Order: sequence, then C-alpha cells, then structure tokens
Amino acid sequence: MAELELGSGVRAVPAAEWNALVGADSPFLEWEWLASLEEAGCVGHETGWAPRPLLLHEAGRLVAACPLYLKGHSEGEFVFDFGWADAAERAGITYYPKLLVGVPFTPVAGARLLSAPGEPRAERVRQLAAALAELCGGNRLSGAHVNFCREDEHDALAEAGFLPRLGFQYHWRNRGFASFEDWLGSLRSKRRNQVRREQRELEAQGVRIERLTGDAIPDALIAPMFEIYLTTVRGNPWGRQYLNARFFELLAARFRHRLCFVVARAGAEIVAGTINVQKGDVLYGRYWGALRPLRHLHFNVCYYAGIAHCVEHGLARFEPGAGGEYKQWRGFDAAPTWSFHWLADARLRHAVERFLERERAEAGHAIDWYRAHSATRKRSGSVS
Repeated sequence: MAELELGSGVRAVPAAEWNALVGADSPFLEWEWLASLEEAGCVGHETGWAPRPLLLHEAGRLVAACPLYLKGHSEGEFVFDFGWADAAERAGITYYPKLLVGVPFTPVAGARLLSAPGEPRAERVRQLAAALAELCGGNRLSGAHVNFCREDEHDALAEAGFLPRLGFQYHWRNRGFASFEDWLGSLRSKRRNQVRREQRELEAQGVRIERLTGDAIPDALIAPMFEIYLTTVRGNPWGRQYLNARFFELLAARFRHRLCFVVARAGAEIVAGTINVQKGDVLYGRYWGALRPLRHLHFNVCYYAGIAHCVEHGLARFEPGAGGEYKQWRGFDAAPTWSFHWLADARLRHAVERFLERERAEAGHAIDWYRAHSATRKRSGSVS
C-alpha cells in the first residue's frame, strides 16, 4: 500500500533516490540544486519558504514525490498572485500560509509531480495531485499552487480541481544551424543588422567574451560571479537577493558539471557575466550582472553568447529566463508556460476562475502575435 508523508526537506531524502525521480528532467529539480538552497539557508522557515516535500512510498521504496513548500508570502515565484492575496484579505479570507509546488526563484518549466522509472506515471501523478488538494482542506490552507508544470500533469491537476493559468516566455530553438552566422542568416534583415551592430560596438569597447563549462570553471571565478549576481539584485528596484555566497560555493562543489559561465572581460578585468545551467540539449540562463555599464553588454553576454554556445554544442533550446520583450526582437519566440491553482474558499476560487479565463485568452492572443512577428524569417515565401 502506498504511504504519503511530508518530508522535512529535500536534503533529508537520499540524493540517489530523489534524482532517480528527476531523471532527464529539469536540472533545477535535482537534489544538488534543491538541497543546496536548503543548506545555504536560501529557503527555510525563516525565509517564508519552508521545504516540506510530499513523498509517496510503496513497499519502502520512494515511488513519487514533489518539491513542496509552505509559503508565508508570494515572493520568488514568478507566477504572480499578489492580487489574489490582496482580494482575499479585503474579503476577510486568510491567504497565507499556502502550498507551492515548484523550484524556488526559478521560472523554468519541468515536471512538478515526479515519479520513479517503471512506475505508472499517470497514476502517481493523480495520487500526488489529489493529495495536494487534501492537504489544503485538512490543514486549513488557502490553496496549493503548481507553477511551471509539465503538459502530462495538466489533466490530473484539473481532475483534482486545480485551475489552469497560461503565461509565456521567450525561448530560442535550434533549427540545425551550422554556425552563428548561419543563425544570423535566419533573421529578418533589420534584426540581423541589429545583432551585428551590437556585437561590433561591444568589440570596439575592447570587450571579449568567453564561455566556461564544468571543470573548466576555476574556483577563483565563483566569488566574482556571486558579486556579479549581486549587481543586478541591488541595482534594480525590483531586485531581490534570494541567493547567498554559500549557495554559490555549494554549486561549485556539487553542480559544477551543469554550469556554464559566460564572462566578459576588458583586458584582464571582469566587467560582466552570466550564470547558466545546461542539461541534455537545453541551456538555461539564470543570473546576469555587470560591474561596468558598457553599451550592448547585456545582449551580447546574456543572449548572443548563449546562442553561440548552443550552436557550437548542438543544443536544441535556450531558455534565457522570464520576461523581456526585447528577447523576441533578437530571435527568441513566445513559448507557453502553464501553472495550476487550487483554492479552498469558494468565493475566491470563483473570482480567480473568471480572471484566469480572461487572462488565458489575452495570453493566447499575445503568443499568436509574437509568433506572427518573429525576428526569424519564415521558412519559405517570406520577405526579410
């Protein structure tokens, strides 16, 4: 008989057992990433991210699980429900704490309801989805939110009473480009000339860009990359420092084989960089920062260097992170993302359901518009 329990954290689960559930899915689901967030103190009761992974055992074996957090706020989720919380408060409905299934501070889609190899996945996903709804009802929690989930989880979540929410990001896809120039040739002429101009102008400022992966990343680069991360969170009004130096140290020790650093130098001086993660045939852009405000630094370091890396290594997709309409102008096309939400209060649920219906229609129209106005030329019969 299957037994459900709430764990005290992913760190308390044997790494091999947890990673067996993740398999080839998102690197941000792996034990090394999630446990390092816990060990570094980036998540925990004091941060409003209490890790309580939902674990399903059968005959003493971990057969399914999900990365679950008891949240005391809505920060760091990238699927925004602040308006729902405000409406609940005005109606006298307690919104926090709530349950969140997802990866902290990481707007990257992937499996959220994990199952072990050889298990009947559809059945395990249904069990976890139903358990999440029951947890809310049994503990007087306002709701459970499953952010950036995978398509094969949608039906089970809907059956358990979760409401679907549609969003979108901008992703780059490799059409089998033989070189960076080959990719440039796929762009409309205006966008192609824009990329070349931005590259030339950065080079004229004496900046060179290098890409380092895995064991080629020296220990001496870890601290500077953390400082680069801090420049963005401290230099923007929307910035939030979710990560600390200890987390970067743990990544270097446990996760280096997944890392891809892009470093921009003027002479020997580091002026900017990005922390990317690579797994399988996908590159994920995560953190960026600049120590000097040089023109076109952001586009070259965050996007063109990543595209060049994907082309050189035959990667199929580059996900540079949430937001940023300017990505669409540089060859990244709109890609849908889905989240699902279970709400206990009938009044709040009804209001959110109506809102989501309108939002899905608007998001769908936006995705269609961006795709129709792609920076990439149509394959045939197009004029650039």
